[in-house]
Amino acid sequence: MSTRYTGVNNLLAPENCMILIDHQPLQFAGVQNIDRTLLVNNVVGLAKTAKVFGVPTILTTVLEQRGGYLLKDIQDVFPDQKPINRTALNTWEDERVVNVVKKIGRKKLVITALWTEICLAYPVLSALGEGYEVFIVTDASGGVSVEAHERAVQRMVQAGAAPPHMDRIRKQAAARLGAREDDSRNRRNHVAARRQHRHQSHLRVSTAGV
Repeated sequence: MSTRYTGVNNLLAPENCMILIDHQPLQFAGVQNIDRTLLVNNVVGLAKTAKVFGVPTILTTVLEQRGGYLLKDIQDVFPDQKPINRTALNTWEDERVVNVVKKIGRKKLVITALWTEICLAYPVLSALGEGYEVFIVTDASGGVSVEAHERAVQRMVQAGAAPPHMDRIRKQAAARLGAREDDSRNRRNHVAARRQHRHQSHLRVSTAGV
């Protein structure tokens, strides 16, 4: 059995790159396959998770003058980062985005978008065609219908994308944070033990000299 997409490091490591595509008011208004409040919470949660774990993140929008600006709750996670505003529906056709991906230098991409059947599927299929490993966070993306969303996800999976969801990502985040806490606790215990050892050694030397 392949282990290509198993393990907590696959989604939450700085060795990956995340692309958040077109999370704008007009696009949210057209989503029909998932509750929009849940979708917002998932996207914002994903952005915050990427920030905590140091995953390089690219923000991009399409035709801001029509679709509106990036969702404020996402922008607030990356306050100093200006989204790349495109005119092309396929993010991968915008040289600025592709150049940033190449500059970051990661071969594993985590991508979410509105809408699934266009603005997610197009760049995912393009990136897969160029040899990238791609994860599509299915419930941080949305389509104009259940059918459109599911068929697009099916098409991307058949092409080689992996379809994790936010429940899995939250569990991985909790596992990573727990591992961090364990490592920190172990380091503190190790330092305390060394100090205690030095103290006891000093006492033995002092006693021997009496």
